[in-house]
Amino acid sequence: MTGSPVRRRPFLRSLGRREGTAASPSGRPPRVVVVGGGFAGFHALRYLQRHLPRDAADLVLVSPNDYLLYSPLLPEVATGVVEARHVAVSLRRTLPRVRLVLGRVTDVDLTGHRITVQRADMVQRLDWDHLVLVPGSITRQFEIPGVPEHARGLKTLVEAVYLRDHLLEQLDLADAQPDTEEGRAARAEMLTVVAVGAGYTGTEFVAQAQRWLTRIERRWDRTRAQDVRWVLVDVAPAVLPELGPRLGEHALRVLRDRGVDVRLRTSVASAEDTRIVLTDGTTIGTRTLVWGAGVVASPLVMGLGLPTRRGRLVTDPDLSVPGADGLWAAGDAAAVPDLAVDEAADGQRPDTQPTAQHAQRQGVALGRNIAAALGYGTARPYRHPDLGLAADLGGLDAVARPLGIPLTGPAAKVVTRGYHLYALPAMSNRIRVALDWAFQTLLPPDETQLSVVREEDARLATAQATAIYGSTA
Repeated sequence: MTGSPVRRRPFLRSLGRREGTAASPSGRPPRVVVVGGGFAGFHALRYLQRHLPRDAADLVLVSPNDYLLYSPLLPEVATGVVEARHVAVSLRRTLPRVRLVLGRVTDVDLTGHRITVQRADMVQRLDWDHLVLVPGSITRQFEIPGVPEHARGLKTLVEAVYLRDHLLEQLDLADAQPDTEEGRAARAEMLTVVAVGAGYTGTEFVAQAQRWLTRIERRWDRTRAQDVRWVLVDVAPAVLPELGPRLGEHALRVLRDRGVDVRLRTSVASAEDTRIVLTDGTTIGTRTLVWGAGVVASPLVMGLGLPTRRGRLVTDPDLSVPGADGLWAAGDAAAVPDLAVDEAADGQRPDTQPTAQHAQRQGVALGRNIAAALGYGTARPYRHPDLGLAADLGGLDAVARPLGIPLTGPAAKVVTRGYHLYALPAMSNRIRVALDWAFQTLLPPDETQLSVVREEDARLATAQATAIYGSTA
C-alpha cells in the first residue's frame, strides 16, 4: 500500500547525521528483517509498507506464528468470553508487502549480518541490512521446585485455551467424586485455583474466571461457583500496583467481596501435582497453578553479547542499538529511555514499561526511523506520555486510569473495552470481538470443553518455546 510520494530527507540521529542506506552489495534493495510479530514488529512493518516505495526495501518478518496475538484479551479467551481466533490478527492479510518467514531465530551474527531461523527440522539463514529485534517477552520464572512442571502461564493462545478446558475438566471431575474421605480430599484439590501474580494477568484471570463460573454453574449437579476456592498470591504489597493505590485498593475490595483469598507479600516455595507450599508456610491442596509473575525479555537478547539493563537490550532514544550497525530494538525486549519522564535524583532516566501501549507506539517510531535510515523522512527519538492503564474484573467491574483520571465500575468498563477495540489493529477483529461481547450479554455463556491442547504442550517451556535457548530461570 502506498500513499502520496514521500519526500526524501537525510536521516538525523540524536548523535549526528547519517546518509540514507544504499542498495546492498548484491544489488538488491536493502533488506529489513524484523524478528517478532508482536505489537512493535507489526506496527513497524505496517508503517514501512505504507510509507516506503515498493522498490525501496525488502521487508521480511520472522515470527513463530502467522498472526499478531492481542494478548491483553487472553483472560477473556481463557474464560470463553472471546473466541481465540478473534484476538489473532492475520499477518499475511494485514501486511501484504511483507515476506513472512515462520520460525524462531536461534542465532544472530552481528558481524556477518545474518540470522539463523529454525522451524521444526528446517533451518534457514537470512542476510539483513537492518535487523529489528522485537522478540517480546516470556513469563518470568524463578528457581522454585516444581513450578516449571506444574505451573501454567497465560501468555499464548495455547495456554489460554488449555486453562479454560482445564478448569472445566477439574470441576467436572470434582462433581463426580464419591462422598468418601478420599473423594472429598480430591474434590477440594480440584476445586482450588491458585494464581501467582497480582498484576494484570493474575488479577484479570482470577476476577473474570470467578465471574464466568457463576454464570455456568448449572452445568454441574453437585457443584456451585461458590464451592471453588480462589487464591491470588503476590510478593508485592498491593494488587495492580501499576494503577496506583486508589484503584489497586478498589480491585482488592472487589476480589475479596467475591470471596477471593488474596495473599500479598507471599510467593510459592514449592509445587507438586496436588499441592503447593507458600513462603508463609501454608500448604494448599490444588491441581491448578496459574503463573503470571511478570515478564522478562526473550532469552534471545541475552546471547547477543550487547549491553543489557534488567535483562533488556539497551537502545538509544531513536531505538537503534549502540555499537551494532543496522541493529534496532523495541518492545518488551528493549530498555528504551523514557523521555516523557523526568530524570531521577541520581541523573538516571527510567526505561519505558513493558506494556502493549509502549510496544505499539515504539513500533511506529521504529518504522519512521528505519525509513529515515533508508532516506525517506526524518528520524525522531521515541517519546510517549502514559495514556493510562485499565483492567477488566468481569461483569460490570473494572478499573481504569485514562489520562490520569481514576475510574471504577461501569465507566471503567466502557473505557477498558473501548480501548481494546481501538488498539486491535484490524477492523475484522474489532467487529468479531465486539460481537463476542454482545453475544455473551444476550446469549447463555459458552461452557463447552474442547480439549484440543495437550497438557504437555501447555507447559511454560513448551508453550513459550524457551527450551531452545536453554535455562530461563
